[in-house]
Amino acid sequence: MIAVQTAAPEFISDIGDMLRLFLGDVQIVEADCGADYVHIATEENGEITDRWSCAGAARALCGPAPAGTQVEIRRARKRQVKMALYLLLRETTGMQPPWGALTGIRPTRLLYEGLDAGLSMEDARARVMREFDVSADRAELLCEIARMQQGVRTPEPGSFDLYIGIPFCRTRCSYCSFSSGEIGRNQKLVAPYTGALIREIREAAKLMEEAGLHVRAAYMGGGTPTAIPCGDLERILAAAREAFPGAVEWTVEAGRPDTIDREKLGMLRRMEITRISVNPQTFSDETLARIGRSHSGADTVAAYRLARELGFDDINMDLIAALPGETPEVFSETLDRVIDLAPESVTVHSLAIKRSSRLHEEMHVSGAGHTQVSAAGAGEMIACARARLTHAGWRPYYLYRQKYMAGNLENVGYAKPGKACLYNIGNMEETASVLALGAGAISKWLFGGRDLRIERAANVKNIEEYVQRVDEMVLRKRALILPEGNR
Repeated sequence: MIAVQTAAPEFISDIGDMLRLFLGDVQIVEADCGADYVHIATEENGEITDRWSCAGAARALCGPAPAGTQVEIRRARKRQVKMALYLLLRETTGMQPPWGALTGIRPTRLLYEGLDAGLSMEDARARVMREFDVSADRAELLCEIARMQQGVRTPEPGSFDLYIGIPFCRTRCSYCSFSSGEIGRNQKLVAPYTGALIREIREAAKLMEEAGLHVRAAYMGGGTPTAIPCGDLERILAAAREAFPGAVEWTVEAGRPDTIDREKLGMLRRMEITRISVNPQTFSDETLARIGRSHSGADTVAAYRLARELGFDDINMDLIAALPGETPEVFSETLDRVIDLAPESVTVHSLAIKRSSRLHEEMHVSGAGHTQVSAAGAGEMIACARARLTHAGWRPYYLYRQKYMAGNLENVGYAKPGKACLYNIGNMEETASVLALGAGAISKWLFGGRDLRIERAANVKNIEEYVQRVDEMVLRKRALILPEGNR
């Protein structure tokens, strides 16, 4: 437990993120005295000084008192408070994280701040390194992503992206913290969920028509959409394609190879799905058993080849670096298989062990004996993936970060030229409004102006509650999207 005394309690959550960046998964509490870390802020002659101290060590950072809108002032203050603490922690621990002082999930936003202000790519890159202590390697990664996003980052006015959530899986992976149910235990819920979701689809379509908006890209995720019976999945997709015509891209996460068969893939082709995921996570059968996947590496290859046979020409594969018990050599063998198969896109995740996952329980509470990959090992895997995939022709096109990630690293989507997923870019960069349907789905709406404002409307996570309250979910979207006078 770490006690913190701060002159900026409004930033306590961000301060906690910074401390955990260096100290691991520790509990943070506020204190009025006797704290481990003490922060004071003073203002004089138009400048604000933030000073952090701990066990006799101290660092201070001074900057001009920020001006502008409330959002701009808050952002500037938060950055200086965090950066002053970062400097102290870097000095006292001897650590220098690859992403420097950044704890947010979208580092590309900081590069775009410089580009939008008129800086060249090189100057924007230098600014990220200078102001946030980001490594040269990670700053260059941001530049590579910005280059891949040129021309597709910002959707045209009047459009939105569509997300449809299917909260069912064949089995629950040990690292999973999503609100999905295992299909065996929840089979009786599939039919009522399908009916409720179709109702939400149709009612939301009326709302979008009323608002004068049209769909750009659509994405069905989960869970694992192909875990539910083919007939139910077809009914949902048919309703969605009828309700939201004209999408230039339609992704379905087929995901788990053990849920993919000829009947389902044939149906997805008839529904004119343009992009699917076939996700191995790893090709090590030992690791797959360890994390609760009920398929083998050979099953992944068979599902992938079947999709190719049926004509799918845009396939993604997800990999996870730093799975328990894996070594860089095992991860490299997985990369060998993926490069040989040559999907159009590959997403490389750094394992994030969320507190609500079974893996967290097994590794930190019950002592099940799983071996956690070191930060150095995780970093070696991520570096290997980047080097080998880019050498083989894939390019990074989006990036996001999560809490509790192995090595404090990142998740990166790689794609062959012309195969970047529009939905992923719009969602991760927050340049597209997202209409999200289904249990646990969160609609995210962008409002313009000097300070881009993003507001959200969340659907309930519990499947049975969602079925009973689906009309309320539509009303939440109406309140989010339509001007008050038009509701």
